[in-house]
Amino acid sequence: MYLLVLLAAASVWAGLRCIPPSAMKAVKHPRAGRAYNDRVAVVYSKHYQMSMGGLERMHSFDIRKYARIYLKLNTEGLLRPEDVFVPEAVTREQILLVHTPEFLDSLKDSPTVAKFLEAPFAAVMPNALVDAAILNAFRYATGGTVLAARLALKHGIAINIGGGYHHARPDAGEGFCVYADMPIAVRLLQKEKRIARALVVDLDVHQGNGTAVCFQGDQSVFTFSIHQAGIYPIPKEKSDLDIELQAGTGDAEYMKTLGETLPGLIDRARPEIVFFQAGCDVLRGDPLAGLAMSKEGIVARDAYVIDTCARRKLPVVVVLGGGYSKEAWSVQHASIARTLRTYGVVRPPRPEPQKPGIKKLLPSKLKK
Repeated sequence: MYLLVLLAAASVWAGLRCIPPSAMKAVKHPRAGRAYNDRVAVVYSKHYQMSMGGLERMHSFDIRKYARIYLKLNTEGLLRPEDVFVPEAVTREQILLVHTPEFLDSLKDSPTVAKFLEAPFAAVMPNALVDAAILNAFRYATGGTVLAARLALKHGIAINIGGGYHHARPDAGEGFCVYADMPIAVRLLQKEKRIARALVVDLDVHQGNGTAVCFQGDQSVFTFSIHQAGIYPIPKEKSDLDIELQAGTGDAEYMKTLGETLPGLIDRARPEIVFFQAGCDVLRGDPLAGLAMSKEGIVARDAYVIDTCARRKLPVVVVLGGGYSKEAWSVQHASIARTLRTYGVVRPPRPEPQKPGIKKLLPSKLKK
């Protein structure tokens, strides 16, 4: 019991002493933003952050990367806080479009949540603290994917600086994933009659096993995963199309595989929206995987998927997924920055060619 009191006190103290910068305060409450060039919408909330008195830093996943990406985009002038779309947390009714009531009840047990998150320290925390400090962040990030899906239909490209919880199943979480954000967003859009068909392009280094289970037997949603062979999850589930790559695969082979597959897949699936899980744990040196892509290769990968959708006028939702190296946040920052520079900048119209004025027609001696 003494340990529980210390954990709760540490979390409260951390909250009191961490005064967020103005850029973070600006994304605290749900509100509409502005799509850049009416083409790119960015979704983020201060509530994506988890604060457990520093205990969250014991996990292999750096939950701070979302804030670092957002703040870097802000400080370099690519993203103004007032232009960000700030989501509401996903509701219980929305979660139940995919998950079972029994699963939601299981989240009231701290050891169960700790197992889903692969975070043993959460097992000894009071469940109220687990819900407020951890699950609440997942609910907001899942709400961010829902909002990004709606914005993609309106503007074309929407980026949620978070999300991509592709290991979550209808009846369980796993692999640091609690709520199946992409399936929830798809089901909500279908329920609202906004779409009939969707495509999930999952390029995280780990197979999107939870997403595959959520959509098994559903002809309206095509699931596609390129991932590394021989690593978690084992055994793997069956997506509509799985491509396994061997450890050591680098930029050239990866891009060749993607380029030979994606265009035909879009023709085959005929989606009305694409959900792109852009995990960057394919980066060379990631501690939980063994592919060998460079930072530039990952930015090119993301650009290829987004550009392919843009050329076809196909709405695309980008979620960030995994990435466990110290450089993961900077890679995803570079990718988002590229998208904003390519599609979010309002370029002035090219001036029409002017007829030569009378001065230009005069002999050079008379121009003076």
